[in-house]
Amino acid sequence: MSVSSLKVAYYGDDFTGATDTLATAARAGLRSLLFLGLPTDAQLQRAGPLDCLGIAGAARAMNPDEMRAELEPVGRLFARLGAPVMHYKTCSTFDSAPQVGSIGAAIRILQPHAGNAFVPIVGGQPNLRRYCVFGNLFAGAGPAVHRLDRHPTMSRHPVTPMHEADLRRHLAAQGLAQVAAIAYPDYEQDDAALDAQLDTLLAGKPDAVLLDVAHAGHLATVGRLIWQRAQQQNLLAAGPSSVVQALAAHWQAGDEAAPPRVDAASGPVLVLAGSLSPVTARQVQAASAYRQVALNAARLTGDADYAQQMAAQIAALLAQGRHVLACTSADGASNATTDGRALAQACGDLLARVLKAVPLRRLGIAGGDTSSHAVQALDAWGLSYAAQLAPGVALCRLHSDQATLDGMEIMLKGGQMGGEDLFETLLHGTN
Repeated sequence: MSVSSLKVAYYGDDFTGATDTLATAARAGLRSLLFLGLPTDAQLQRAGPLDCLGIAGAARAMNPDEMRAELEPVGRLFARLGAPVMHYKTCSTFDSAPQVGSIGAAIRILQPHAGNAFVPIVGGQPNLRRYCVFGNLFAGAGPAVHRLDRHPTMSRHPVTPMHEADLRRHLAAQGLAQVAAIAYPDYEQDDAALDAQLDTLLAGKPDAVLLDVAHAGHLATVGRLIWQRAQQQNLLAAGPSSVVQALAAHWQAGDEAAPPRVDAASGPVLVLAGSLSPVTARQVQAASAYRQVALNAARLTGDADYAQQMAAQIAALLAQGRHVLACTSADGASNATTDGRALAQACGDLLARVLKAVPLRRLGIAGGDTSSHAVQALDAWGLSYAAQLAPGVALCRLHSDQATLDGMEIMLKGGQMGGEDLFETLLHGTN
């Protein structure tokens, strides 16, 4: 690939979030490709010229030692490619903990590969109803918006419950003791005054600088602060897809084109729902066009015969032309006795068995960790953007050297993303 055009190189800490950033970049007119692992030189050549290069990972489910093994090669590659902005893509709710998916650990690992002392952290992503105000994060749930530590889902997340809405305190617990901040009222200053304020903050050598985003109008200002400094020396930015949104707003990439229409599926569709969120539970309940298959989480992770039996059952239904929704929990209730990572890996193994038996042209996977492990279980190397199904939910095209997988359309969605009719939209298409 040509590195002269590269503007952003990002690592997604889970696959679903990585596809949201891919969609964001593609809709902004950037030539974009998401690799499903550290790309080889041959794959980089096959990709051709890119403005935005992504790597989909699973660091959100890793401990700090695992993150270092995962991210050090990524940092070296990004430094070699010379992207002005290296982006560590986090979940829009910043869910993480000191020993699981630590954002602080990721910044400490990656920042030396960028060199710039300015490490911007972009809080908030308004199109997903995530808002950062005076360093505190708020997120929508239904018609209401909640401070994150009072959010009905994120405050009770089964792996990384968010008990602190102040992102500076949250990140301090992950080793970033000095996080400076620029609050959204400061954006009313002229450029020179805002630049001087940032210079003053950086003179104190903070670990990072948190930038509020309270509404979409703040994105261009945040993008200017990042891009202007990135032109002086390559930098590391952390945050959700609003990092790329901010850069695109600053570049004035133009109005997004009308989203491509999604045609109805031409064959049977499989949705694998490993998420236990209430949002996914409602989507499962609304998916009337599918034959639903319940997966016993405990048996799926601990009984090889059961896993093989369920894969065969799902494959048989798909071979008959049925649409199948296989879910680990039909009512959204969590299974406290089942290890989340082991369940996600088991779902990945199940998916690989099904696709080996019955090739498909369209697939949906619900759940961040489930998506990460499921795609890793496939013989594929990349994803490109095809269309948008819902805010934060993209339909992508799989790139593989295996003919039965190459070109397959795949939806990866986090537990909190999409309306109740999302699985039906995946099947029937958009108007």
